[in-house]
Amino acid sequence: MLGRPLLFAALLALAAPATAVTIYKHVDANGMVSYGDQARPGARVVHVIQPGRGLRDLRSFSRPSTPARLPGRMPRSDAPDERVRLDTLKHAGGHTLRVQNDMFAPVEVELSLDGIGNVSGAPDRAIRWIVPPRSQIRLATLAPRDPDKPMRYTPKLRHALGDPRLRPLPHRYPLPWRGGPFRLTQGANGQYSHFTPKGRHAVDIAMPVGTPIVAARGGVVLHTENDQRGRSPNPGGNQVRILHEDGTMGVYLHLQEGSVRVSEGQRVQAGMPIARSGNTGRSTGPHLHFVVQRNVGLAVESIPFQFNQPVNALPNFAVGGD
Repeated sequence: MLGRPLLFAALLALAAPATAVTIYKHVDANGMVSYGDQARPGARVVHVIQPGRGLRDLRSFSRPSTPARLPGRMPRSDAPDERVRLDTLKHAGGHTLRVQNDMFAPVEVELSLDGIGNVSGAPDRAIRWIVPPRSQIRLATLAPRDPDKPMRYTPKLRHALGDPRLRPLPHRYPLPWRGGPFRLTQGANGQYSHFTPKGRHAVDIAMPVGTPIVAARGGVVLHTENDQRGRSPNPGGNQVRILHEDGTMGVYLHLQEGSVRVSEGQRVQAGMPIARSGNTGRSTGPHLHFVVQRNVGLAVESIPFQFNQPVNALPNFAVGGD
């Protein structure tokens, strides 16, 4: 990856001609960001360098809207929320409102406008749409009724991971760990912490720190966190979220720091090692929190599921292992 001084030097060289230069941003399948003056498939325009504008423009352009992710480190915040955003594109005719989805999953969005004044083209009711993975879509184009006066409106965007039109397929999940047998310490509707819509059908399995965790079902890795050491900032600690083909998502929480071995956008198969169990986040002891969730309509909630064997039975592979 180019260092910041080298990146500036390269872009300054692009800015040298007397004509304007268009700078494109490209994000590959692994989430790596690169910039250049060539329009590659999937790239988008992020800046146009005008003759004589020089380094001042480049410095403004080079600051990313979200913190850069260093190799080997995962974001500490709830990244799925950060990577779905509403962009307002201003042009001679007015404003275009566009949603950008940088996730590896479809996202359901709802756009509403409040405090509308001097606006033509505003929707009568909230707009709901499904935005495909790694894509953008125009939701509305607004124009002033009186071109001599400014438009007034306040946009509000709600969103949820997944496509609520999909329905879960019957599936019995293999145990998502190697070793044991281990003990179920809190099941569905557990009064200690399994009483919210997101975790009502979750299970907690007590196991030693470092127990191998495997994918209970194949799919695409949507989100990982890997560098949390203690209880904060994320109550779920280090984690992996995997999208299944029927729109459901398997979520693995409280994983050991630095143990996650899959990356966002990666396709995994059932039984593939993904991490090791830990005791991070708001955990009362070493255990794995496993839950299956889906979008039920602008809300991600847990749903009932079944393992293909009793939790306290010896799994169908050797105790221990990698």
